[in-house]
Amino acid sequence: MAAAAASALEAADDSGRAEAHVAGPWHDEIVTMSAAAMIGRGADLSRLDERLDEVRAGAPFTVIVGGEAGIGKTRLIREFERHLPSDVRLLAGQCVDLGSVAAPYAPVKTALRALVADVGAAPVLEAVGPGRAALVALLPELAAESGEVGAPGAGIAAGQLHEGIAVLLETFSRERPIVFVIEDLHWIDAASLALLRFLLRALGSSRVLTVLSYRTEDVTRGHPVRSFLSEAERDRWVERLELGRLSKAQVKRLVKSLIVDEAPNDRVLETVFRRSDGIPFFVEELVGIDGCRDEGFVPDTLRELLLARYERLPESAQALLRLISTGGVRVSHALLAQVYHGDDAELDDAARQCVLYGVITIDGDDYSFRHALVREAILDDLLPGERARFHARYAEAYEAAAEAGSRRLAAEISYHWLGAHNAVRAFPATLQAMREARAAAAYATAAQLGERALELWDVVPDPETAAGMGKLELMGRTASHLRNAGEVERGLALVKAALAECPRDEPQYPRFLRDKALYLAAIGKPGSIPLLEEGLEVLGDDGDPEILAGSLATLAGRLMIEGRTGEAIETAERGLAVALEHDLPRSASISMNIAAVSRAVRGEVDRGLEMLAEARELAEGDGAALLRYWVNASDIAYLIGDYTEAVRLAEDGLGRARAQGVERSSGVLLASNAVDPLFALGEWERGGEIIERALSLDPPGPFTVYLQRARIWSMLWRGDPTGAADALRRVRPMMAAVQEVEMQTRLAVGQMAAEVALANDDLAGAWGEIRGILHEQHPLHPGYAHPGFWVAARIIAAIAARPHAVPEGVADEAGSSVARIRQLLEAASFWPHHEIWVALVEAELAEASEGAGAQVPGTDAAAWRRAVDVTEREGVPRYLHPYALLRLGEAQLAAADRASARATLQLALDRAEAGGVTAVRERVERVAATAAIVLDGAHRAAGGEVAGIAGAAASDADAAATAELTARERQVLELIAEGLSNRQIGERLFISGKTASVHVSAILRKLGAATRTEAAYRAGALR
Repeated sequence: MAAAAASALEAADDSGRAEAHVAGPWHDEIVTMSAAAMIGRGADLSRLDERLDEVRAGAPFTVIVGGEAGIGKTRLIREFERHLPSDVRLLAGQCVDLGSVAAPYAPVKTALRALVADVGAAPVLEAVGPGRAALVALLPELAAESGEVGAPGAGIAAGQLHEGIAVLLETFSRERPIVFVIEDLHWIDAASLALLRFLLRALGSSRVLTVLSYRTEDVTRGHPVRSFLSEAERDRWVERLELGRLSKAQVKRLVKSLIVDEAPNDRVLETVFRRSDGIPFFVEELVGIDGCRDEGFVPDTLRELLLARYERLPESAQALLRLISTGGVRVSHALLAQVYHGDDAELDDAARQCVLYGVITIDGDDYSFRHALVREAILDDLLPGERARFHARYAEAYEAAAEAGSRRLAAEISYHWLGAHNAVRAFPATLQAMREARAAAAYATAAQLGERALELWDVVPDPETAAGMGKLELMGRTASHLRNAGEVERGLALVKAALAECPRDEPQYPRFLRDKALYLAAIGKPGSIPLLEEGLEVLGDDGDPEILAGSLATLAGRLMIEGRTGEAIETAERGLAVALEHDLPRSASISMNIAAVSRAVRGEVDRGLEMLAEARELAEGDGAALLRYWVNASDIAYLIGDYTEAVRLAEDGLGRARAQGVERSSGVLLASNAVDPLFALGEWERGGEIIERALSLDPPGPFTVYLQRARIWSMLWRGDPTGAADALRRVRPMMAAVQEVEMQTRLAVGQMAAEVALANDDLAGAWGEIRGILHEQHPLHPGYAHPGFWVAARIIAAIAARPHAVPEGVADEAGSSVARIRQLLEAASFWPHHEIWVALVEAELAEASEGAGAQVPGTDAAAWRRAVDVTEREGVPRYLHPYALLRLGEAQLAAADRASARATLQLALDRAEAGGVTAVRERVERVAATAAIVLDGAHRAAGGEVAGIAGAAASDADAAATAELTARERQVLELIAEGLSNRQIGERLFISGKTASVHVSAILRKLGAATRTEAAYRAGALR
């Protein structure tokens, strides 16, 4: 299929426009057809109207209309547009067919230009705020209209443009609801598709109804729109309308609505239905052939049907249609006049005949085919030489238009010169199109054009002179565009190819090594450090200072992330020296930053904080370096317990990331840094909102891991352990890749996964998740390790209480690891709030000296009192205090101190409720119910059963009786309380069901209980 002109605005209708179509004189007569009625689409139209009503009320929505060619997609959308209320603003665009690489943002530009024409350039630029530079890069004519100065496109990121357009639509939708239409997604360019992905998630507070259409048979396996549709289907604010074929009765109604002078007979109607297969456009074409008066005029093939009107035109009109078809579905009269070889009168006469015969229609100053299928059939009819000549004419016309105007047309020029088989002229046009796409932050399109230029490199003479760069530089730039477009794997493959072609002594060789290292890190793959070290070896001390300083800073960062702290400090300070010597403030700030964090991790916390402040001063005025400062400064603030400052730093950085258009990368990292301190402050909802917003931006893999880790952990503490386990299973493969190369991710994800397993009673799985913390090769990051030590202690205690619940050998390994945990804790004693985690670890492991808790870890009330005291201090995660209170209450019950236990559990319930710690609140309620303790404000989920058994409230005598139980009987009693049968108890403890029954009988006898349930409640002192 050939391309549409750059000026193309909208597609021809799928099922005929509302205006009358006039059929040509098949046998010296003109058959008059009335306006085609819209048949069989009433429900679909009503659905669009309903969605618009919801949008007007403040809920954004997207409707995706799909169907085969000719089924009536465009007709449905036109009918919907025609009846829009006057207060609704319509912004519409159509994707154009430019082969495999379409002009970037073509449909979006059309829609936005309609907005500019409606309200003016100045209000649009004012509304877009920080994104004005990006919008000017997309629509360069805005610079002249608004008086903007500067170099449009310089330093513009795709995210900045996406955010700017989202802000623009949101802003104007507050004034008037917006219907945002993009048709023919099967031809969409990569940049526009990425924008639509963003808008579907980002327009959450707008009054925008997005309507998209696509041709189903053209979205085949591997088509980028296919994955877009799959993603969209999972969004509850997206609905897909698949248009079906018309029934026989509907076809008859459509035919009768088209024929004015006489009704066709039943035989002809049956023929039209059979030949059209119920596709409205084909019905209209068949009716247009002599009004369907004679079955003999019905073509045998689809091609004959599509070309029926065309073939009855004079040769001059057919030649014009072949010329128009080369330009696209829609071509402006001005462009057509330039490429038409004939005088104006001949052009007008030929065009008039094409319109009279119903092959093309007039819309403003444009000619458009009544349907894309007709254009495709005519295009296929072109002779090879004819096609090449026509493409050359369009290419020359676009070149002249580009020289005379401000609009970017290099993509069209490249496409047409390729169609003309003129590689020499297509090559520079392709490179210019790549630059234009980069200026508009259309990285995906820029990458496609770069790859096209590389394909042409060996075909054209002296490509280096024509390109203004060498092949290796072009490969590097194209790889960079691929990385910025999110195609890191393809970018990595191109960098590998460049390294294979680049001699080791070339100055670009170490740069490619650095790029390969960065790409590997971006997708969470190992191997970055050896590459960076090789690059530094090649550079030597006298290499390019900028590459040297940058490579040292990058290497230092990777060493820090992998836990090689000493090497990170040494490398970062070497990079700092090079950067300061050669006045490279960005590299100096980043190196200082990494050295600061690494020193803090090693124990020089105060010095590290001072160096971070110095890194902030060095970064002044440099957006990238400032973002790096905010990332690490907010992380350190959180890890040392300054949660309010951590949130402030992260949100300051997030605001700057949005302004710079990197919310999807650095912004997501900063968002994840805001989430953990918000959770620590008890602001669960606010943290959850940030997670959802950041995930909606479809961030790179490692950043998604950070967000998902926080999300799953919050689900756990908010009382949904099953949901947390399901979510973890879905994202675990992605997490594993990042864990392999990042110590902090290994520690954080390992802790979270262990807690999830523990909450779901998978003790062996929990130990398997956490044991790695004890065997790290490099010194542990104390801020991430301390919580892991506490989780490890919880798991060890749980296994000690139920050793038969884990496979043989696990209990021994866990028990023998206590000394290792204490050793690692002592090594991290310099870290702020170290004593908090020590108190929690010791409380989890301490055994009561007597009573029901004797020889059961975690039952020493005195140890839990210390934990309660330290967790009440400032700078402690707020979920820890209600947890410590809960555990103290359980220990008091184990010691038969029911009065103290009730007071403690009541306080735990109140604090958990106030802090939103649902998991703790629910466990407090279970413990209290089991002990028949009534708490104020407790949820009575068990209803009458709990109330009924409460009459047999546990007494001191019950506690004394419980103390007489053996250790094995206490284990069995715990499983009775869980509701397990004798057989299940036997499987859990690796004993026979009969032996379990013997233990149950002994428990009932000792407690004086008549039933298993009563035994569980009488033994309320037991956890």
